[in-house]
Amino acid sequence: MQRLKISFFVLALVALSAFKSDKPAYRLFLKDGKAVKFNKMVDALQEADIVFFGELHNNPIGHWLQLELTKELYATIDTNLILGGEMFETDNQLLIDEYFNKDIKQSNFEKEVRLWPNYKTDYKPLLEFAKDSSLKFIATNIPRRYAALVNSEGFEGLDSLSAQAKNYIAKLPIKYDSTLSAYKSILEMMKDSPHVNENLPKAQAAKDATMAEFILKNWSLGKLFLHYNGSYHSDDFQSIVWYLLQANPDLKILTISSVEQKEVEELEEDYLNKADFILAIPESMTKTY
Repeated sequence: MQRLKISFFVLALVALSAFKSDKPAYRLFLKDGKAVKFNKMVDALQEADIVFFGELHNNPIGHWLQLELTKELYATIDTNLILGGEMFETDNQLLIDEYFNKDIKQSNFEKEVRLWPNYKTDYKPLLEFAKDSSLKFIATNIPRRYAALVNSEGFEGLDSLSAQAKNYIAKLPIKYDSTLSAYKSILEMMKDSPHVNENLPKAQAAKDATMAEFILKNWSLGKLFLHYNGSYHSDDFQSIVWYLLQANPDLKILTISSVEQKEVEELEEDYLNKADFILAIPESMTKTY
């Protein structure tokens, strides 16, 4: 018995030593800081109506995991999966649909859509997977010209838009809760900038409200909508999540947040309760731009 105890102790030390010498590219945690395996997260996400994968836009691990998660969900729920993302603006939906239907060439699509600089490395794999798998990909973000309008004139600036233009934004008037930390923190972080005014968080809210509305327009009971966005658009269960729950409090929403830490063996206290699942990535990870 004594030998058995000693052997177990030695094995434990070896395992701990191996763990410490390992260099994991990421670790997943629950909101309470407990570690969780990728497949367990996938199982939980399948039960949701809407899933937000909050990313760090220039982090390659997050983008890789987005694609892997998408493939895993598709393997289980097939065409009950709907994809969508912040990086495509609502007035570009026609171009996405035409490309998916093979009405236009890839070269024409990529020339005419307002693509983010890291599209080819980070978002094209998601879009192409949707196309090849006969999945819908929904452009959800407000056209940037209208977000700029809110930034300069407030929500009132949207009132003068044409009826056609209003088809691309959230229904007016847009609800706005200035007490949400997601919006208060924007002004706090940018308080020393001479170009920032109280409309900046309103422009952010216009994005959140529009994304929420276009997600809801394209989701139906029995489907799972997987949405890709910057973590700040879904962190702390605010922003897009807040707008969705204002419209439908019965929605089952699960969120993933991406964070960077010096070490990823444990989740740092500042990131607890930021999302249902937290993807911790070493801060030394290379960037896509």
